[in-house]
Amino acid sequence: MTFELITGRYLAVTVEGVPRRIYVEEAGQGRPVLCLHTAGADTRQWRHLMNDPEITASNRLIAFDMPWHGKSLPPEGFEAQEYLLTTEAYVETVLAVIEGLGLDRPVLAGCSMGGRIALQLAALHPEKFSGFIAIEASDFQPAWYDIDWFHRPDAHGGEMGASLVSANISPHAPDAERWNTLWMFMQSGPGVFRGDLSFYTQDDSLIARLPDIDTSQTPVHILVGAYDLTCTPEDAARTARAIPGATLTVMDELGHFPMSEHPEGFRPFFVEALGKMPDTASKAA
Repeated sequence: MTFELITGRYLAVTVEGVPRRIYVEEAGQGRPVLCLHTAGADTRQWRHLMNDPEITASNRLIAFDMPWHGKSLPPEGFEAQEYLLTTEAYVETVLAVIEGLGLDRPVLAGCSMGGRIALQLAALHPEKFSGFIAIEASDFQPAWYDIDWFHRPDAHGGEMGASLVSANISPHAPDAERWNTLWMFMQSGPGVFRGDLSFYTQDDSLIARLPDIDTSQTPVHILVGAYDLTCTPEDAARTARAIPGATLTVMDELGHFPMSEHPEGFRPFFVEALGKMPDTASKAA
């Protein structure tokens, strides 16, 4: 019997004046790296990197399930609410987790909606972080699909979500990881993917904030998959140009969920991105 490197526990925080019980996983030691999952998914997307002993030898990888996702239950009374994620609630949640865990200026690595909020935090709260790895992140992406399909009485929202996700996974992704990635979306709670996509496709407040990001204080590195249909390399390049000093890498053979769909292909790009970030843990030691 062999246990993985990952350990999990629950963190009690308050977001929007409401108590939240948030599930947190971590592995490794050294520089803290807070990893954010995509819309409609959870921390399992990061499991391969968190089980990589070379990465975790000097990096403390931390991932958490956003409320309503994975093992983080919705707030009490959720049955009478419509879940619609907002920038304000997202920012408050990330900052609450950082404070609750006592993290000292972690690197923030987020994918898709996690990459979007990473850039928001780079503009709004750079002092809380040492750097930002924004994966499949762009300034704004209006929906080219009807998000209401993901929460209807006549359609299975999880399977509808997985069909959208499938189109954004690279054809080079191993079949096993493609299906593992799709399974996470098939398991998504009713209306959760739709609520996340409401934030992702309707909040354009980041556009005006991009020039305010000071990369001389907190570096920003954007990673984008060559096969991403939702956040294309052109979208990521446009976003990088709007941030003075930001850097960009287009990842061959990868799609919108690189750490989950093709972890072996993503690993060298993630290691390179970590190398661009300050190592606050080493300096503190």
